[in-house]
Amino acid sequence: MKHLTGNETDLHYLQLLAQSFPTVADASTEIINLEAIMALPKGTEHFLADIHGESEAFRHILKNASGNIKRKVNELFGNDIRESEKKELCTLIYYPEEKLELIKAQEKDIEDWYRITIHQLVKVCRDVSSKYTRSKVRKSLPQDFAYIIEELLHESLSDNDKAAYVSVIVNTLISTGRADDFICAICNVIQRLAIDQLHILGDIYDRGPGAHIIMDTLRQYHSWDIQWGNHDVLWMGASAGNDACICNVLRLCLRYANLTTIEEYGINLVPLATFALDVYGDDPCLEFMPKLLPGNTMDDKTQQLTAKMHKAIAVLQFKTEAAIFQRHPEWQMLDRCMLSAVDYDKHLCTIDGKAYEMKSCNFPTVDPADPNKLTPEETDLIGKLHHSFRISEKLHKHIRTLLSHGCMYAISNSNLLFHAAIPLNDDGSLKEVEIYPGKRFAGKDLMHNIGMMIRDAFQSDSTQRDYAIDYFLYLWCGKESPLFCKSKMATFERYFLTDKETFKEEKGNYFKLRDSAEVCDRILDAFGVKGQARHIINGHVPVHAGSGENPIKAGGKLMVIDGGFSEAYHH
Repeated sequence: MKHLTGNETDLHYLQLLAQSFPTVADASTEIINLEAIMALPKGTEHFLADIHGESEAFRHILKNASGNIKRKVNELFGNDIRESEKKELCTLIYYPEEKLELIKAQEKDIEDWYRITIHQLVKVCRDVSSKYTRSKVRKSLPQDFAYIIEELLHESLSDNDKAAYVSVIVNTLISTGRADDFICAICNVIQRLAIDQLHILGDIYDRGPGAHIIMDTLRQYHSWDIQWGNHDVLWMGASAGNDACICNVLRLCLRYANLTTIEEYGINLVPLATFALDVYGDDPCLEFMPKLLPGNTMDDKTQQLTAKMHKAIAVLQFKTEAAIFQRHPEWQMLDRCMLSAVDYDKHLCTIDGKAYEMKSCNFPTVDPADPNKLTPEETDLIGKLHHSFRISEKLHKHIRTLLSHGCMYAISNSNLLFHAAIPLNDDGSLKEVEIYPGKRFAGKDLMHNIGMMIRDAFQSDSTQRDYAIDYFLYLWCGKESPLFCKSKMATFERYFLTDKETFKEEKGNYFKLRDSAEVCDRILDAFGVKGQARHIINGHVPVHAGSGENPIKAGGKLMVIDGGFSEAYHH
């Protein structure tokens, strides 16, 4: 390939620009347009993290823009209307169809209400659209009412020459029976313009019953991105065919009695239920009783079946994890082959040279001589589950959406966004992590290459595909994974051991050092984040505000978005 000189490079770019802007006038117009756009206030960025399948809470937050619409209404109307009226107006904007039904059932003079409300909604819409160019606003308008909304946004009742024009538009909407449709349309426009860009800092999946609903909502959303979280990557791994990830996904769904998403994806659990009843029919499986959250009722018989399925998939998880750990000794995770650490005669488990008493030791599918070996029945079961995940078109559609809108990190307006952590050494310097055998990366290069590896797992022609599929497990529970960053994942210990000391998962250096402004600056420098008001924003770890924890750390350089969506965190 020919190396271009400076002048040749300039000429090359000019030739490319000339294809879009053939004249000086065209180029000048575009420059004026771009300079003007840069002078506008920045659109509102909305940051969310750790949604964990709570679709109702998620959709409500989107509709009210985390209270931004309420603030706009308060600013616009102040003391001009009553508090109850402002509240009613906000509810209408959030849920126009539902609110209209209630209002029409109780309002005596609906036409008068229409007139007042439409003018109020236009005023709100005008305010939320003020940050944007007319072109951008126009693109946000619904086709049926685009012309009318645009006219109303740029005309005012205070202009005597246009007052009659505006009134006729409103009256005609009412007389033609289109007022309801118009109100719904302009409310949706307000919702859309209230948030310019939505950033999700990971974990759409897990615990809650509506991850698929959230993904369907996002597929229709105007502008969003995601920095993948550990639970998102776990589902990606399951979709790619990582058997250990499949088992982890199912175990968590059974643990929280949340099978809605699994059912929506068409995952067939009948083979698992049949297997569990056959193998654990006489086992009370007390440690595996599902954690029922408020509103999730389940009869005793269903709870017992769920517990047996839960135990069956947990044991299968430990076996499939061990197989991957043994394939990759370079990960240094052989100590997490937990079934190999059990003395099945004495009911003891040895960790770091110390023997611990077990709550129970009923493992009918485990051969003490070769504890990680699958029985023929388990092999058949994992094959059926694997097939079910691999052929789920809806799941794959959602995973493709995550891939097209996501990455491991993002930089936006001097903010560095990622889900959990950046691996650090004890002194706060960036730690090199081996992700491919013999290939080590730190900081930005680490996050970039992990992101590329994740994409490799879904490329049939990639030479790294098999390794990439295995690596999903390391991302989920590996000590130096930027999505985990703990000493271990104590799943086995929590189920089977009595000593709570074994449950301890020591946090990595990032969580120990992120209160340091110097460490945060080092990370920001490494990622090339510029600006005086630059920040790190991440989620993953809930902020215990009730215990006095501050989500703003390192003198304002780091912000933690609380994972407060999940009902499981509240109980």
